[in-house]
This record gives sequence, structure tokens and C-alpha cells, in this order.
Amino acid sequence: MNFGGLISNSGGVGGSRVVAEIDPHSSGGAIAQPHFIPNSMQTSSALSLSIVQKNMDGHNELDLIAESFDPGIIGRLREEEFDQSRSGSDHFDGASGDDQDPVDEDDRPRRKKKYHRHTPSQIQELESFFKECPHPDEKQRLDLSRRLGLETKQVKFWFQNRRTQMKTQLERHENIILRQENDKLRAENGVMKEAMSNPICHNCGGPAIPGQISFDEHQLRIENARLNDELSRICTLAQKFLGRPISNLAAPRSLPSSTAGLDLAMGINGMGCLNAGASNQLSMGFELGDGVGSSSPVMPLMKPVMGMPNDLQHMTDRHVYLELAGEAMDELVRMVQADTPLWMKSSDGGSETLNVELYRTFSCISTRQSGLVTDASRDSCMVIINSLALVETMMDANRWTDMFPTLVARASTIGMISSGPNGTRNGTIQMMHAELQMLSPLVPVRPLKFLRFSKQHAEGVWAVVDVSIDIQQDASSVNCRRLPSGFIVQDMPNGYSKVTWIEHLEYNESGVHQLLQPLLRSGIGFGAQRWLATLQRECESLTFLMSSTNPNEVPRGLSMNSKKSMLRLAQRMMQSFCSGVCGSSVRQWDKLCIDNVSDNVRVMVRQSLEVGEPSGFVLSAATSVWMPVSRSRLFDFLRDWQLRGQWDILVSCRPLQAMVQVDKDHGGGNSVSLFNAKGLDANNNNNMLMFQETRTDASGSIVVYAPITSTSSDIMRDVVYEGGDSTYVELLPSGFAILPCVTSDHVKGEGNGSDDGGCLLTVGFQIVCDGGQPTSKLTMHSVKTVIDLISSTIQKIKSALQINDGP
Repeated sequence: MNFGGLISNSGGVGGSRVVAEIDPHSSGGAIAQPHFIPNSMQTSSALSLSIVQKNMDGHNELDLIAESFDPGIIGRLREEEFDQSRSGSDHFDGASGDDQDPVDEDDRPRRKKKYHRHTPSQIQELESFFKECPHPDEKQRLDLSRRLGLETKQVKFWFQNRRTQMKTQLERHENIILRQENDKLRAENGVMKEAMSNPICHNCGGPAIPGQISFDEHQLRIENARLNDELSRICTLAQKFLGRPISNLAAPRSLPSSTAGLDLAMGINGMGCLNAGASNQLSMGFELGDGVGSSSPVMPLMKPVMGMPNDLQHMTDRHVYLELAGEAMDELVRMVQADTPLWMKSSDGGSETLNVELYRTFSCISTRQSGLVTDASRDSCMVIINSLALVETMMDANRWTDMFPTLVARASTIGMISSGPNGTRNGTIQMMHAELQMLSPLVPVRPLKFLRFSKQHAEGVWAVVDVSIDIQQDASSVNCRRLPSGFIVQDMPNGYSKVTWIEHLEYNESGVHQLLQPLLRSGIGFGAQRWLATLQRECESLTFLMSSTNPNEVPRGLSMNSKKSMLRLAQRMMQSFCSGVCGSSVRQWDKLCIDNVSDNVRVMVRQSLEVGEPSGFVLSAATSVWMPVSRSRLFDFLRDWQLRGQWDILVSCRPLQAMVQVDKDHGGGNSVSLFNAKGLDANNNNNMLMFQETRTDASGSIVVYAPITSTSSDIMRDVVYEGGDSTYVELLPSGFAILPCVTSDHVKGEGNGSDDGGCLLTVGFQIVCDGGQPTSKLTMHSVKTVIDLISSTIQKIKSALQINDGP
């Protein structure tokens, strides 16, 4: 058998082994002088060849003493000129390898085999053929032997030896991988054993094995956890009402000596932990904002994650979430790459809709639920943002809400399932809660609890997928669920990225008004087109604001701090407006049921005690109506401050003057403005400031405004000209949302979402009840006032645009 030019001959001398080597420099493959290897070297050698005497048939057998055999090791025992690429090229004219022919009994004793070395050109030709065909047939071997000037047996044995070498190297590589996997499993097993040997109580954070602590100590732990939660809530409320952080709270009394050594912090539910070496005498001083007090030593205060499900504490359920997130990511990638007939182009050639029937056979993650309507779409576009920045925005609940303010009412991270290595987002899986909204009171808010998984697939290529954790539940208990949805983003030149977005929802349509049902089914309400249009608008606005000076800016040279303060105020105004229209849980609204009021009008009330709003009861009324005019025409009319007196009763005949205008695009459709409505007397007394923001993109347009009260006028001027804090500017927003219209039985005219088919106008107003004081009460007069305000405004808009109500 050929082993890279090394032969073992039988015959031990003095308990030693005789190994004969082939001299590569000798002609004709002469045998070099034998070398005697002592037994001591045999036992310490990692790999050796030995002759084992057999009594069966009187034959000798070559035995390989090693756990694994690497032919390259034996080749390296020779001189440096024997490199690994030629280890399978030198052979004898005898059988070897995995295709060795049986030895005939007439051939004994074996004759010496003639040694032959292949030339470099022969080896190169054989290696090239081996890559294409490792197992040549007899005809191919004959052809090679003719071309290379070799015998057929030489070609056959070369391939046998080469296959043996490849097989050995593959087994060695697999052994390394299995050994690493085994080490990993051992480490995980050790961690699990440690966790099982020291279980933790979910209620108090202490040992869970009975008998380790007394009953009184256990009760003290539970009480301590409850007090920590209560303290966190009180401090948060105090900061909320006072508008500033509170520090140096009175330190609690030290615990009795019997419990001084207890671990007072709960680590299992998100509270901070104290190490075992902490002082028994604990003095706690809390400072809201960062949760760290000024006294020392300090016990950090961390607000527990609200809504954390208990099943997150169990390893088995964590594995379920990991598996669900992985399957969702696989499905998202396949749906992005899939072509027709799974995705069907819309009639306008824009976004694509899902073939639901074909998806049932395509997906392995979801099951069809009766009673739910499917809303699934796909779209792609170029966005001026890099992939990593977009992923960071999506994985941060607050930044995600700021990026999509009209789509995401509120969002929070419930818990972390898996974190990426070294703090990266690659492989991060987190459980989140969110409320999705559409700017119409006729569409209910959609609460979702889902997993969000971010993964880097290549350099500059990321994917983020969402999937509801109740995806397998019965449809009767689910109002809305998110099937694998998300996007794949790829970096492009000049700071742009290509984003392909998939949005896939199933929802209960019973709570949606008939006027809005066609719009939602078309995908305009919550589809991929709306997500991408909002993302594109926000990124372009940010880029425009950070670019060179704007020629249309009023006044010229407005400082960056002033712009930031105005944008923060506009963001707060937009969030409050959306809450009043949709009724999300951002504000604690109570719906009012009033007789003789149309079902299309929703009236809600809440008590306002927050900084930045007038005190008292706040009434909100909103409705959606169809308007037989184009969306662009209606938007241009409502945002034009020179035409405002035709519909706004607050302005009436007052002349308006533009004080400040910060554009967020070149066309001026996205801007933040401040107007001055002058008084009617000669001295211009009783002037009123009007703050306004306009937004528009392919998915819709918004005009939101709020009068600035006299008590906030000076603060507003400080915000505009000095870049001051806008937190204390009091405002109650009102405004309009204009959505594309979709053809239905309830809509006149024709159209499929274009401007020619009309549009849907949502009108929302917020007013403070009579008196505007904290002691003001809710009266029917206030309710009638806000309802009449909506009705008269809609009629004024129709009259100004010369719209006649049909029969």
C-alpha cells in the first residue's frame, strides 16, 4: 500500500520496529537503509506504522496505530521537497486506495514493485482531470495513459490514492467541526446545570428551593420588590407633573440584621442587582432620568419592563421564539426573491399584491384562519439612508415611532430574546408591542405583539422581519396579526440604499367602516407602499434640512437650534393630532355615545394635566368624508395661508402674515410654519399666532395646525428666534388628513387610488371645554360646539372649491 513513499517491512530487532524509507534521490526507487526505532518512541508517537503478527493463514498485516490518519503528516516526515500537492502522485505499480483489487493467492510472495515518480506536467494534468471526474472509467484512464505516457495501472492507482487523500482530509475537517460542536454543547450543558442547581424565584428574585431561606425572609423579598416598583411609579409621576427630575430622596431605614445579607434587588424581572460584596447598610438616593442617585453606595433604579410575559423566563419558550423568528426570516427572504405568479402587479404598475391561494402552498409558517381579511403587498424604492442606520432605527422603538409618526401610534420593547455579538444588531431578536394607525376615526387602531429579528446577510445587506407571536392562535381570539413582514436593504452608491418592503397582515374587518374597506383591501392603508413613501419622505426631509441654506427660508439665516426646537414642537403636535383622530392609547381617551350624532363622527374626551397643554377637559371630534376633487388640489387649498380665511373660523377676516417658514423639501409641500393673525383694531391688539405643519407623499397628505395661546406667545417667540425649549408651549392641534380614494359602491366617479377618482378627507378638531380652567366640567354645549365646528368647516371647504352635494 502506498503511503506517500513510506514502506514498513516485517521483522523487529530487539523489541524495536524496523522502518524502511524510499530514497527519492536514488534511481529506480532503491530502498534506503533501515532505521531502528525503539519502543519508547513507539509509545510516544502520535502516528506510527507497525507490523502486527497474525496467526491466521500466516500472513502479516499492516496496522495503522492512530485515531485518525492524515497522509500529509507522513509526507512531511520526508524531506522538504515533498510538498502536499504531490503526496498522492508518487506510487508503486501495485494496487492501493479505496478501489484496491483483491490479491490473488498465486502472487505470493509479492514481488518488489517498481517505484515511479510522475513529472510535474503529468501531475498537473491528473489534478485538473481529478477536479472534473474523481472516478474515471476504463476508457478515460486509457485516454489519460496515452496522453501522459503512463501505464493504465499507474493512472488507476494515482486516482485511488488521490481519493483516499481527499477522504482523509474531509474526515479530519468533519472531526474538527464535531469537536467544536461538542465543546459548545458541553458549555451550554454546564450553564443549564448551574441554573438548575441554583433556581431563582420569579416573584422575589431569591432562591427557589424551599428551606434555603425562611418564610419571613421570602415575604420581605416580595415586599421589597413591590416597594421598588411603587417608588419607580411615584418618581415618574412626580417628574411628569413637576417637569424636572427629583433627586436626594430620603433614604429608607436599613433592614434588620436578620435580612441584611439578602439580595434586595430583583434581577429576574428587570430590576437592578446588588453584588454579594455590597454593604449591609444601604442608602438609596434616586435621581429620575438616569435612575442613579447621588449617595454612595448606590442601588440603581431601573424601571421594570411592563408587560414582560412570564414565558420569557423559560428556556423552552425562548427556543420557540428563536425558531419562529428564524422561520420568519427565511420566508421574508424567499418572498423578496420570489417572482410571479406569487406576486401580481397592480393595475397602476406600482406595488405588487400577494396571490393568497398560492401563498398557502408557499409558506410553512402560517395557517389560514377563517374570518380574517388578508392585506399583503410588496414594493421597492431608493432611499437616501445607509443600511445600518435604517436597521438601528427599526430596532429602537422610539426612533421607529419618530420615523413613522402617522403609522405607528406608539411602540415599546417588551424584552430581549437574543442579542447580537459585541452589541451589534446582527442576530438581535426582541419582543415588541406596537399600535398601528390610519388617520381616520373609521378604522380601529391595530395593537400587535410581535418578534423583530435583524440579520446581516452580506456586506451592506441587512434584513429586518416582524412576525406576531400569536400567529398560530385561533382567529376568534385575534383582531390583527402580522405575518412575516419587513424589508431587505442593500447599500448603493452616493449614500442611497435599495429597500424592498413586504407588508403582510391579517385583520378582522368587522370594525372597519364600509367607506374605508376598499382602501384597506387595496393596501394603501397599511401596505408596503405607505411604509416606503413615509420612509422616503422622512429621509429626504432630514437630508434637506441638513444641506445648504434654503432660498425660501423665512427669515433667512434661521439658526439650527431654532429649527430643531420648531421641529420638536411640530412632532409633538402631530402625535397629539393623530391620537385625537385615531383614539390610540397614547392619550387616555373616553369615547362618548351621543344621540342624534352620525356614526361617522367619533367624539372623545380626556382630562388634560400634562405640561404643554391647556388644563381641563379636552374634547376631540373627527370624521371622514369623500370629496370629489383631486388630492393635490385639496391639499394645496388647505395649506395656503392666504386662503385660510375661507374655511378657518379662528382666522375669519384677520389678515395673516408668515413669520417663520422652515421647508423640508424643494417644493414646499413638507414644511413647518408660524403665522401671525393680526387683530382687527388699529393697534393690532389681540393678535394670535398659528403654528402649522404640512406633510405630503405618495400615500397621502396632512395639514395640522394649532393656535398658540396668549400665555405661550412669548415662549413661542423664544423657541423660534432663540432655539428655546418648546416643552412649555401649550397647544391643542386640529387639522386634516387626505387619503387616496379607491373605487367602491359608496364612492361616486371612477378611480383606483389616483387623484382623478376623488379623495377621502379626515377632519379632526380638539378644543378645551368651557372656561379652559382645571375646574371646568364637560357640558353638552362643549360637545355641540365641536360637532358644529366639524360640520361648518366641511361645508366651507366645499363652498370654496365649488363642490355640490349630490342627491
